Amino acid sequence: MGSRDSVLITADELARRLDEGEPVTLLDVRWSLPEPDGAAAYEAGHLPGAVYVSLDDELTDHAATGRGRHPLPSGGGLQEAARRWGVRTGVPVVVYDDWNRAASARAWWVLTAAGISDVRILDGGLSAWPGELDTGTVTPVPGDVTVAHDDLYVGARPTVTAEGVPGIGVLLDARAPERYRGEVEPVDPVAGHIPGARNVPSTGLLTADGTWLSQRELTALFDSHGVTAGSDVAAYCGSGVTAAVTVAALAAVGIDAALYAGSWSEWSSDPARPVAREITP
Repeated sequence: MGSRDSVLITADELARRLDEGEPVTLLDVRWSLPEPDGAAAYEAGHLPGAVYVSLDDELTDHAATGRGRHPLPSGGGLQEAARRWGVRTGVPVVVYDDWNRAASARAWWVLTAAGISDVRILDGGLSAWPGELDTGTVTPVPGDVTVAHDDLYVGARPTVTAEGVPGIGVLLDARAPERYRGEVEPVDPVAGHIPGARNVPSTGLLTADGTWLSQRELTALFDSHGVTAGSDVAAYCGSGVTAAVTVAALAAVGIDAALYAGSWSEWSSDPARPVAREITP
């Protein structure tokens, strides 16, 4: 199985598996910056059998302080939630969303960082699904999955702290160009970016229909920013959500990237940390 197939699944492949009766746990992670609560959208139409996952309540631990706007959840809290979603040992998980692959990438990152294997993102999200949608709420049979890591900041996927960021070989900023340049800052109190970071907007990793770029296109794009196989690379965004899209895209082409989970919301909260507004070539 190639790197892309271990990160992404096409809608046609998912439909085939479901039609053939293969067990798959479907998680609907509806979330966006303008509409963080996706429960109503989920209830209005979701993949058959899919369970709603709240990014803000279940993929984030807001009780954690000093780690940005979307601190990573604890492994214990995640295990409890995953069992509630019906995640079972040995059963593949497919996560999907309807907004720029941000929430599904976050779910993919969190679950795999906790040590849960065989988690894939629906390429193209909800709009790629060729079949009918169900309405209402699904309450699954509780799962039995066990997470291997309680602290996801040192879990199965690489992370970097604010103190370690300056030593990273290539740092990618996944936010929109105008936020990177410091022209606007709609969420955090300080505008700009981490000095030395290169801007690779996460939305630029997707085609117009929301599917990931091809392997060749992704490889060429990252190569143009100095990221190749074996690179020491990390990604950040506003609060560690959309940067997971970048980490997933890098994983799809065989590059293991670290996530700066606190991202700009953590970095900019300390006035002693430097802020840049010039463009890094």
